[in-house]
Amino acid sequence: MGFEKKMLTHGDPEEEEKDAPAEEEEEEEEEELVDPLETVRAQCEKTEHCVHLKERLETCETRVNSRSKTFEDCTEELFDFLHARDHCVSHKLFHKLK
Repeated sequence: MGFEKKMLTHGDPEEEEKDAPAEEEEEEEEEELVDPLETVRAQCEKTEHCVHLKERLETCETRVNSRSKTFEDCTEELFDFLHARDHCVSHKLFHKLK
């Protein structure tokens, strides 16, 4: 019986409510931070080379999705796009980090 009593009183709802505002403040602080990797990726995706490769990827995806029975996938186009984007990012990212 003593164990059951501890289990019932262990998770006091009043204490949990006191902890909740602190968690909300932490979430607000996290929202203000901007990941430099995501920023640089977005910039690199706008370069001429990446735009061309992204168009090829989207064309391939459209072609593959329009067919019901196909063995084709867009792995090559995806890897080409990601390689070009990451190559661009690698030249820019470390200059922005502190």
